[in-house]
Amino acid sequence: MGKIGRRYFLIAAGAFIAAPMARAQQAGRTYRVAIVLTTSPIAEMLGDNPAHPLTRAILHDLRKLGYVEGRNLIFDRRSAEGRPERYAEIVADLVRLNTDVMILSGQRELARAAQLATRRIPILLLSYNRAVEDGLVETLARPGGNITGLTGSTGWEEDAKRLELFKDLVPKISRVAYLAPKAFWNGPQAEPVRRSASALGIELVPTEQHPTDPVVSFTRIAQQKVDAVFVAPSSTSFAQREQLGLLALKARLPSSFGYSRMVETGGLMSYSTNIVEEIRKISTYVDRILKGAKAGDLPMEQPTKFELVVNLKTAKALGLTLAPSVLSRADRVIE
Repeated sequence: MGKIGRRYFLIAAGAFIAAPMARAQQAGRTYRVAIVLTTSPIAEMLGDNPAHPLTRAILHDLRKLGYVEGRNLIFDRRSAEGRPERYAEIVADLVRLNTDVMILSGQRELARAAQLATRRIPILLLSYNRAVEDGLVETLARPGGNITGLTGSTGWEEDAKRLELFKDLVPKISRVAYLAPKAFWNGPQAEPVRRSASALGIELVPTEQHPTDPVVSFTRIAQQKVDAVFVAPSSTSFAQREQLGLLALKARLPSSFGYSRMVETGGLMSYSTNIVEEIRKISTYVDRILKGAKAGDLPMEQPTKFELVVNLKTAKALGLTLAPSVLSRADRVIE
């Protein structure tokens, strides 16, 4: 074998030997993935099987993809617990820790704090409907930069559809509390709902949602003298998912929610995506990014399926006769 032939043989042999070594180094790496929520208690996010359903779904799916806490994954759980002033501090700490991927609850101020803190670390947004309008991504199909994720809905128009279904289901409602954080009523979130209410002959009464105490929210609702309650699908509502349906039932008010969990605990109806199933897509994005994909090349996904859930037990407890035409369209009926 000549000198040139031996040289190519040695290069090829070296590459052959180095490849498994590189794979072994990659396999031995520990990745740091962080999830940041806005209002849910940090206690719900802890453990191998967290009580918080989104945290649990992501952690379990990462495990299925080969990312295991204590072996090759640091799963950093953070929550502002209803204190927006903590957003910048939380994000800055995750940047300092050289986090590989940040998963953020879909709240504008939190997303903005992360965008200002880093243009390097990939950011995945959960249920964020206005990423283009807010300047976080260029387009849903091609986000660019370091941000992508899930929209969580096809836009706020689906809330208008939910109000229409609510009126169809319970035709007698006319004065309805719109329970939401104050910013919702004055922002784009409520605009389609206001238009829908006007067309349906419903008087929509804005009721500010307490950030941490749903009992306070329902005390405010009681003062409004309404005949039903329509709850906006905010991160605050999701954090209070175990209490809101029960409180609506206790107040003897027909209720409509953007999350099905509230119907399972006593609410009357919901119209929404299966949020846990949608969130599971995030784990796939984490995997792709850790394997080298750029966040800006991954499209922000929109949901394709919506579920109407109705609680017949609640209807009976409230003495309601529900419209058969809507019941027949329900994807799930709780009896």
